[in-house]
Amino acid sequence: MEQLKIRAQVFVLMAAILWGTTGSTQAFAPQGSTPIVIGALRMAIGGTFLLVVARARGGFKTKIKLDKKLLVVASICMAVYQPLFFSGVFKTGIALGTVLALGSAPVFSGMIEYFMGERLSIRWIIGTILSIIGCTLLFGGQDSMNMNVLGSSLSLGAGLSYAIYVKVSQKLFQNSRREEVNGLVFFISAIILSPILFMNDLSWVTSTRGIVTTLHLGIVATALAYTLFAYGLVNISTPKAVALTLAEPLTAAMLGVFMFNENFTSVSMVGGLLLFCGLIINSYPEKENVKDKIRALQI
Repeated sequence: MEQLKIRAQVFVLMAAILWGTTGSTQAFAPQGSTPIVIGALRMAIGGTFLLVVARARGGFKTKIKLDKKLLVVASICMAVYQPLFFSGVFKTGIALGTVLALGSAPVFSGMIEYFMGERLSIRWIIGTILSIIGCTLLFGGQDSMNMNVLGSSLSLGAGLSYAIYVKVSQKLFQNSRREEVNGLVFFISAIILSPILFMNDLSWVTSTRGIVTTLHLGIVATALAYTLFAYGLVNISTPKAVALTLAEPLTAAMLGVFMFNENFTSVSMVGGLLLFCGLIINSYPEKENVKDKIRALQI
């Protein structure tokens, strides 16, 4: 049981690291590309790829027993996260937009669990607070923050939509094959976002840089990353999984330093250290209480 939890945490961290490459990848996108269009293309490629892989692995041969309401909710949350996040960042700046979106997701996740009657561990609370403070300092030391009410609301909406997606997906994974669930969720999300592709110029996609950018974002940073996340999500709690995904901004910041020669301020360095410490605390295995051990023996 303990090994399953450790492996699950590794999968979630690996997914977060892959998500952390999206910012650097978008920087290589050709001129004429926009974040919202890239987000829609990411879903289109990732969703199609996941659906094809699920079919190739023997999925959809029998009738799938899925809660259709939960499937729709998960798909909508994943679809709206893209424009909410990118629009929030555009209006508030990278610093505040990223902090509000990624930093609020663990908080919303914890609130959802609390109101559903789950107990939050002291370790999770301490680790998450450290990570959020670290995330704030990490980006606060690099970029100016623009307090825009609409932009801040959009970023918070992105954090909430992601937290709901994770919780709903966890329920879907309990009774169905993860490949099938992922394929359906992301393909439906791609359909929801498809109007964006028809309303914008996509000529840049056919260039070499355009092809490399979209394929990496769609296949590696979406299909592979969310597959890893799905396998990890089954064996750890939702708040812990969302808290561990804060490895994403840490990865993005480190790539900025090594690939784009960005300078870390002293504030950013302290923030990165706090964020790393928070991730370590949340990665440390929780001790099972007596009730959990009894339940495990009964199963």
